Amino acid sequence: MTSNPPLRTTTPTIDIYIKLAQYPILADRLRERMRQELFGRGIIERESFEQEVRELSIASQRREGLGDPYYEEDSQTWQLRMDRIRDMHTDALFADNFGSARLDALIEEVLNSRSSDPNMEAISFNPEIAPWEMLFQQGEIYERMSPSERERHAHHLEEIKVVLIKRLMSDQLPYIGVAKRVLTIRDLRQIYLSLIGTGKIGGKAAGIYLAWRILHDVDETFDNATINIPDSFFIGTDVIYEFFLMNKLEHHMNQKYRTVQEMRSEYPRIVEDFLAARLPDYVVTQVREVLASLGNSPVVVRSSSLLEDNFGYSFAGKYSSYICPNQGTPKENLTAVLDAIRRVYASTVNPEALRYRKKYGLIDYDERMAILLQRVTGRWNGDYFYPDVAGVGFSINPFCWTPEIRPDVGFLRVVTGLSTRAVERVDQDYPRLIPLSHPHLRTDSSVEGRRIYAQRIMAAIGRKQNSMTTIPVREGLEGNEHLLPLIATLDTGNDLLPFPEGHELTDSDHIVLTFDGLIEDPTFPDIMRESLDRLEKVYREPVDLEFAIEIEPGSAGPQDGRAVHNYRLYILECRPLNERRSQPRTPKELKEVMSDTSRRLFSMPTRRPAGTVEAIDYLVFVDPEVYYDIEDEARRQAIADAVTALNDLLPASRFGLIGPGRWGSANSRLSVPITFGDINNSGLLVEISPSYTPAPELAYGTDFFEDVIDAGIFVLGIQPAPQEGTMMDWDLLRQSPNRLSFYLPEATDLEDVLRVIDLQAVAGSSLKVVIDDEANEAIASFVSS
Repeated sequence: MTSNPPLRTTTPTIDIYIKLAQYPILADRLRERMRQELFGRGIIERESFEQEVRELSIASQRREGLGDPYYEEDSQTWQLRMDRIRDMHTDALFADNFGSARLDALIEEVLNSRSSDPNMEAISFNPEIAPWEMLFQQGEIYERMSPSERERHAHHLEEIKVVLIKRLMSDQLPYIGVAKRVLTIRDLRQIYLSLIGTGKIGGKAAGIYLAWRILHDVDETFDNATINIPDSFFIGTDVIYEFFLMNKLEHHMNQKYRTVQEMRSEYPRIVEDFLAARLPDYVVTQVREVLASLGNSPVVVRSSSLLEDNFGYSFAGKYSSYICPNQGTPKENLTAVLDAIRRVYASTVNPEALRYRKKYGLIDYDERMAILLQRVTGRWNGDYFYPDVAGVGFSINPFCWTPEIRPDVGFLRVVTGLSTRAVERVDQDYPRLIPLSHPHLRTDSSVEGRRIYAQRIMAAIGRKQNSMTTIPVREGLEGNEHLLPLIATLDTGNDLLPFPEGHELTDSDHIVLTFDGLIEDPTFPDIMRESLDRLEKVYREPVDLEFAIEIEPGSAGPQDGRAVHNYRLYILECRPLNERRSQPRTPKELKEVMSDTSRRLFSMPTRRPAGTVEAIDYLVFVDPEVYYDIEDEARRQAIADAVTALNDLLPASRFGLIGPGRWGSANSRLSVPITFGDINNSGLLVEISPSYTPAPELAYGTDFFEDVIDAGIFVLGIQPAPQEGTMMDWDLLRQSPNRLSFYLPEATDLEDVLRVIDLQAVAGSSLKVVIDDEANEAIASFVSS
């Protein structure tokens, strides 16, 4: 990470006073040294200095209406007055003749003399109420000590770190427990100097910075790779209060107590109110300075609320972030960034975030929003700006599609271009899935499978559009000869061949993104594997990591002559993985009560990890055969609205959803257009893949899927076409009595496609689901015990 220009400065006239104010116990010693400099360099004689102090003291008495220092003021008060005037006169003369640079040198001398003194006692002050600079300077004293001396004062240094972390980053105890072991006073000072306004930098920013510091050790083990974070600036969490008050927006905060229908209908108007609001002048000024320091680099304005990326709650994708291309005039660029800040503030009351908070009992929490301003990682290739590689990684791998894959080693979803294509559910477009225990293994290694399960569209910033855009990968990669051999293969019709080094893409070339060259270079899987492993060990729980990579071609290798590439890995986000699933019985125990004579709803082969669901009393079934024939977009949206309503009406965690396509996708032609908040009370989600796809594709690693797993919702994929080891009781789903009109009388016109089934009434028991990872089988049966 490059050093950001400090946003916090002081004027020269008060600089010396502020510096000295941070050292209340050392101030007398420092001022005596300052006076020695004045006397020793002939600026003023000691006698003349004391005479001026006396005259200034008498003048201060007269301003207060006193005329005689001997009779109208007692000796103790007079001496106190003299001492204060002496200090002020020392500061003024020193500032006029030497300035703060010489004072810095004196401070350094005094601090070093104290830190090298074996008899030095801890400076006595209350860190909880101490000024910022006092904490930073005292912490730096401790960190400059020799290892043995630092050990003596380790408890004082830890206390100072904890106070600074709580003020700047997070008051969540699990986070503090990790951060105090990793961050230095220098790190904390750098964050403070990059902070606009007051308050904390929020959970997302805090997670990024902590992960970067944790990975310093990994960085040092690679000769041809570095680990960084983008240049970052922070708008503190207190600023949003000021924004609300100065624009009279506080009344919008009661949105969290409204119904989901009210939230969604009113949210567009709320966004308009926020866009029309003023930001504090000092924020505008300092954001302008940030943009000047970043030049014409694209900028991303990201949410960083107190609850985001928390130990316990991820809030993945719940708040907004906006990319600003920064390619216009300075005025246009500033306007775009300020509007993005307003939109992020508005997203604090967006319906998805509020429903997520309600799901986890956080609706009454004082959720404050910080803003993270970052340089976008990447570079220009023609008219498009993007990183060479981006994606999301997990330190554990629950999606082991072959027995060789180790679930404890980690897993990646990798794309070229901006990372949004890796974390969002997109239709008929696939990132490369990389199990880090065996990077070369694929879900389908056939030529046709590699064609189908490949990335076709990439996200980039368009220079002409001056916005983020999605484009075919061929268009975005044209002319990017250094990257193509790492991520692309040439499709000959019969085979996929490595893309030759130095080959220019021609009109007749057909490419498929396989990322085989990237995986062949051991640096990439090694640094990702070691990074995820290191993060999990320090966090003491599994993590996920969003990242971007810039790759520079290097010299030929000494052994085989192949190019050795240099990697710059940028951390974009890091958070603990949270899973709340409880398992009252193990899969083996539950399977034992599922006799062969038990009525089954479905069974299917699967590579998902072991797990169970014991009590599904209702099913909400969207019939894919009917749904895919619906041409009316409004009718498809009505189905989604009905699912949302049922989510609040049916008993939480005791109903399941079965329906077409990739749930969580925005394309209503391929799936019901819902978000996580629309199904967050369910206990089971079964995705029925379109019949033309060769296998169910579970989008592990997307924000939607993370939310589902985080909530303990059991997810499976099944194909409607009969195949070995797969069965589904379609008669039960299509012919059982439909209870939709009982729960939603206004939705009777949807009964042909949407069904609510009472399983106790139909089958006489709840539905139990078990995944047996030894037999690689998922079974759903009706069992009374």
